[in-house]
Amino acid sequence: MQKTKAGIINVTSYAGVELARLLHQHPEVELFSVTGRSTTGQKLGNVFPHLASLDLTIEAELAGVDLVFSALPHKESAPEVISLYERGAKVVDISADFRLKEASEYPSWYGFTHPTPQLLAEAVYGLPELHQPQITSARLVANPGCYPTGAILALAPAVKAGLIEPDIVVDSKSGISGAGRTLELKSHYSEANEDVTAYALDGHRHLPEIVQELKQLNAGQTPVITFVPHLIPMTRGILTTAYASISPGKLAGDDKGRQELNRLYQDFYRDKPFVRVTEMSPHTKHTWGNNFCLVHPTIDYRGEKLVVISCIDNLVKGAAGQAIQNMNLMLGLPETTGLETLAVYP
Repeated sequence: MQKTKAGIINVTSYAGVELARLLHQHPEVELFSVTGRSTTGQKLGNVFPHLASLDLTIEAELAGVDLVFSALPHKESAPEVISLYERGAKVVDISADFRLKEASEYPSWYGFTHPTPQLLAEAVYGLPELHQPQITSARLVANPGCYPTGAILALAPAVKAGLIEPDIVVDSKSGISGAGRTLELKSHYSEANEDVTAYALDGHRHLPEIVQELKQLNAGQTPVITFVPHLIPMTRGILTTAYASISPGKLAGDDKGRQELNRLYQDFYRDKPFVRVTEMSPHTKHTWGNNFCLVHPTIDYRGEKLVVISCIDNLVKGAAGQAIQNMNLMLGLPETTGLETLAVYP
């Protein structure tokens, strides 16, 4: 059986290079063509020595591919994606350019007017745990942001069940690779090492994604979310802690309540291969290099609060791994294909 030929636009981004690494081991897909704006004409293995076994030259344009991953930055990705879509290609867009359903959100959160508002309705938000049936038949999938992936998966079962009040706090801490490869002062080693800082206190651009998806889970409640991201001195990983008041009468007020909560989460994610509900609070190292999201729900009875911890590798489940999970569904493959890698430890 002939393999599907895949291409990556902007392979030189962190998401792009992680896509190349993961696709190399995929049994049903061949990475056939890649582009990179500043490295055109060079061998991929010369730019990234760890990918030397991939005998590819970085081209100016993709050629001969069946499915495309766009790893361009937001605003720059949309024109490429629109062109590919109009030519009939299947596309997984890792940027934010097709995640939001309301075109009016783009000027305020991303600083540009969306060129094809009508296409936002056709794009499927690529969180397989919530939208698997739609992804399976999609031609354009908008890969979720890294922060929204961890936050939505932490909260989805509780929101859908009407377990919590709408006022929700999401506290997330990310490794430096989440900022991408573009050089910035805040990501220099001497600036970021031995330092933790909150940022985007006036509103992070991933916030509307989180609100959009949680709102769809419970039409009777519009979440009011306080989202505060933090930058911490590690390369990979996102740890999210979400807090919300438990609605009166929804859970028992003792250990039986914790058991009910755990059962709710276990049932919600029973057939979701990349979400694991854990008995203990997870560590980011437990997901380093793999496509899992680990979720630990519990109750703070003193404040009658739901507390949920989730962690992911921001470059895998938060970007490239989830993109391949979406690709698998679009191609009619088991969503775990090529993604069975265990975490790297220590």
